[in-house]
Amino acid sequence: MKILYIGGQKSGKSSLAEKKILAISKKKPTYIATYDNSYHDREMQLRIDKHRERREAGFETIQEALHLDKVIQDGGYYLVDCLSMWILNLLESELDYQEILTSVLNTDATIIFVLNDVNNGIIPDNALSRRYIDMSGIIGQIVASECDEVYHIITGLKNRLK
Repeated sequence: MKILYIGGQKSGKSSLAEKKILAISKKKPTYIATYDNSYHDREMQLRIDKHRERREAGFETIQEALHLDKVIQDGGYYLVDCLSMWILNLLESELDYQEILTSVLNTDATIIFVLNDVNNGIIPDNALSRRYIDMSGIIGQIVASECDEVYHIITGLKNRLK
């Protein structure tokens, strides 16, 4: 089973995704944290710390910024939080995101993906931001098309799209 939770920043998507994977897992799920803290962003570190506190006992945690295909294995239960940070990491790499996604989506595992919805704003004035938003939209479409369930989250409320 594959599930996508998509919503704006601080919409509640991570909390809902965590509850869902804990409810459907037949064993302790793996939380794949994709944020690469090489940016030394103090505010982001505080957000990460809150996520860690919330999930501490319920999950095994793996830090993986790029190679999702190397850590997701058949038969497992995974929460990927989040694809948005994974996309950010990909911007500076030569990796083929379609190859990685295809491998992950073809894995016989239960996976819940979390993705920020960044495609409702204006077109950014710089190439890097446009590339990020474009990749986010494309990856969102690919993942949503392969998921069994897709939820759009607004203010902690979920709306099932698929």
